[in-house]
Amino acid sequence: MAYQINDDCIDCGVCEPECLVNCITQGDGKYVIDEELCVDCGACADVCPVDAPQQI
Repeated sequence: MAYQINDDCIDCGVCEPECLVNCITQGDGKYVIDEELCVDCGACADVCPVDAPQQI
């Protein structure tokens, strides 16, 4: 499984530096997780103020 950032993302960027494998990048209006690289650690979800990263 992997995480995906949903449309609740407020583009704050707190998740990006928490990613252990650097798979989060800034997209168009929200951050994006490369699902191929995601190791399902949940670090991004732990710090997100709006719970945008969700397991898929």
